[in-house]
Amino acid sequence: MSAEKIFLPFLHFGKKFRELIGLFSLDMEALKISALTGLNRNTVNHVLMLLRSRLSDICESDAHFGQGSFECNESYFGARRIRGKRGRGSLGKTIVFAIY
Repeated sequence: MSAEKIFLPFLHFGKKFRELIGLFSLDMEALKISALTGLNRNTVNHVLMLLRSRLSDICESDAHFGQGSFECNESYFGARRIRGKRGRGSLGKTIVFAIY
């Protein structure tokens, strides 16, 4: 499905729609976008969901490694035991994320 057909119901917003896309590209949260643009939170969430879905489709069609399997792994390295929080929230740990 083309981008025109997906976003056609929202194009009547005009300037607000362009502003919404600009704020999305700045990686802003939907609640902040709705406050800045004056659009309803549900409308902003719906448009952002459609936009993310369309971007995902484009990335999948352009991907050269679409076949096979992938493995993701995350580890935390650092001090053995520091008083306070344990696990992911503890201070002094370095997060390492790998994709195989």
